[in-house]
Amino acid sequence: MRTSTLTALTISAALIGANAAQAQVQLPSLGDRISGLISLDDEYALGREFLRSVRRSSVTIDDPLLNDYLVNVTHNLALHSELKDYRLAFIIIDSPELNAFAAPGGIIGVNGGLFLNAHTEGEFLSVMSHELAHVSQRHFARSVEDAQRRRIPELATLLASIVVMGTSDANTGQAAIMAAQGRAIENQLRFSRNNEAEADRVGIRTLYDAGYDPNEMPAMFERLIGLNRFGTRPPEFLLSHPVTEARIADTRGRAARYPNQTSKPSLEYRLMRTRTQLHYEANAQTSVDQFSKALQDAGNTEDLAAARYGLALAYMKNKQFTQAHEALEPLLAAEPNRIAYVVAKAEIHTASNEAGQAADFLQRHLTINPDNHALTMTYADALIAARQYDEALKVLEKHAVNRSEDHRLWYEIAETAGLAGNVSKVHQARAEYFVLVGDFRSASEQLSYALRIESEKENNGPLIAKLRQRSRDVENLDRATRTQ
Repeated sequence: MRTSTLTALTISAALIGANAAQAQVQLPSLGDRISGLISLDDEYALGREFLRSVRRSSVTIDDPLLNDYLVNVTHNLALHSELKDYRLAFIIIDSPELNAFAAPGGIIGVNGGLFLNAHTEGEFLSVMSHELAHVSQRHFARSVEDAQRRRIPELATLLASIVVMGTSDANTGQAAIMAAQGRAIENQLRFSRNNEAEADRVGIRTLYDAGYDPNEMPAMFERLIGLNRFGTRPPEFLLSHPVTEARIADTRGRAARYPNQTSKPSLEYRLMRTRTQLHYEANAQTSVDQFSKALQDAGNTEDLAAARYGLALAYMKNKQFTQAHEALEPLLAAEPNRIAYVVAKAEIHTASNEAGQAADFLQRHLTINPDNHALTMTYADALIAARQYDEALKVLEKHAVNRSEDHRLWYEIAETAGLAGNVSKVHQARAEYFVLVGDFRSASEQLSYALRIESEKENNGPLIAKLRQRSRDVENLDRATRTQ
C-alpha cells in the first residue's frame, strides 16, 4: 500500500513540476520596477481578456446613469491615487450581493449591492479606493511573482514529505504532507493579508486626498461586519476581503493620523443609490410606500430630494404617470439641468406613451450636454419608442464613435438596426459586440454575413475594404488570445 501511494504522489509531484515549468515558459519576461515577470502592458492585455470573460458570463446593470456615475467618480478618485496607468474599465454586475473586485490592467467591478449597502458616497468610495490600490500596487503581478518564488521550496518540502511517507508509517507521512501544505497555504494567506493591509493604507490616503473623511473606510468595514453578524452567509466581499476587528482597529488608527475632514455631500450618489434600490424592488407599490414614508421623514434637503426622486420613479414603475410628473416637478424647478432629473422626466414621458415629448425634451438638453451618455441613450430609447428607428440608429452609431469599447451599446445598435431593416448593420454591430465579449468566431461569422450582403451592391468598394480589414483584425485578435 505504501509503495503504491508513494508512486502516485511522486507522479503527482512530477506533474506539478512539469506544469510549473510550462507556466514559467508561458509567462512574459518583460518587467518593471515592481515585477520581473509581468509588465504593465501584459497586465493590460490580461485584464481585457478577463473583462471579455466577465461580460460574456455575467448579467450586468446597463443603466447609463449608474455607469456614468461609477466612471466619473472613480476617475476623479484615481487622480488622487498612485496609479500610473489610467486606462481603467468598469463593470456593474447585476447582483444585490455586496461585492467589488479589481483585476489586472485596471478592471474595476462592483455589484449593484455596493450601492445598496454603502449609505454615503464616502463609504462607497472607500471600497473603490481600496480596489484602486490593488491595481496601483500591482498586487496581481506581485502575487504571481511570489507564487513563482515559493513554488520550488514548497515543492521540495512536499517531495521530502513523500520520502518520509515511503520510509515510515503512513500516518507520519500523511501528517508531514499536511504540514507542508498547511505552510504553503499560510504563506499564500499571509501574502494576501499583506495585500489587503497595503490596499487599506494606500486607499485611506487616496480617500483623504480626494476630499473625503478617511474614517469612511472603517465605517464601511463595520457595516460589513454587521451584515455578516446577522446573515447565514457572509457578503461576497468578505470572502475575498476578510474583515476582522483588528483590521477595523488598524484602519481607525490610520484614519486618525489625518487632519479632521468631513466628506463632501453628494446628492448624486443618493440619487444613484435610489435608482439601484428601485432596480431590485420587484413590487412597485412597495417602492411607492417606502419613498412616501422617506419623504415624510426627510431631515434635510438632500434626504428630501432623494425621497422625491425615488417616489417619482416608483410612481412611474407603478404606472401612475401623473403622480410621477408631480413628484419630480419640484426637483426640476430647482435644478432644471441636473441630468438625473432630466433623464427621469424623459423616462416618465416614454413610459406613458409620450415618446415624442421625451425626444423633444431631450434634444434641448443635448444641446447643453452634447454626447452625454445617459442623455443620448435615453434619447435613443425615446426615438425607438416613437418608431423612429432610422434616426435612433444614426444617434447610436454616432455615439459609438467615442464609445467603441461599450459592448452594450453595440448590442443596442444591432437591435435598432434590425428594427430599421438594415440587415448588414445588424451583422456589423453584432460582430463588434462579439469581439468585446471574446467570441471571435461568432464575430468573424457576422462580418462574413455583412460582406456577403455588401458585395452584392454596386459602388461599395470602401465599405467592403473596411469589412475585410476588420475581419483580418478579428482573426489576429483571436490568434493573439489563443497564444496567451
